[in-house]
Amino acid sequence: MAKFYVQCGNRSVIVEAIDHEAAAMHLIDSAMQPHVWIYDDADLSDSDRHAHLAIEALLTLAPEIRVSERGLGRADAVALGTPEVLQRWHQTMVALSRLFRSAGLTPKSMSELNYPNNGPNSALSA
Repeated sequence: MAKFYVQCGNRSVIVEAIDHEAAAMHLIDSAMQPHVWIYDDADLSDSDRHAHLAIEALLTLAPEIRVSERGLGRADAVALGTPEVLQRWHQTMVALSRLFRSAGLTPKSMSELNYPNNGPNSALSA
């Protein structure tokens, strides 16, 4: 696995991941940690959840996520749209939530499952 330097505005992480997109997902996962409770709220629709995340992203994240294998602040970094990465993260969270419900597993809140250092690349994070 490669080591990636990921930046979005004033946020940055260094992570080992399989590709640029997985590295960007790690940054989104850490940025959205305070908001995973929305997946436990049965009164919210998936579009309500996505709208909540989109507003939070607009308020706290830059429009693009820059990922490089050479360092932070590199002009040659790959640029990924924050809204697109956020959408993929949201789809992953919705799928996980549905999987637990349909499998009949003991209800466990998404915030319990998604505590810090338990993101999509947690075993790989620097």
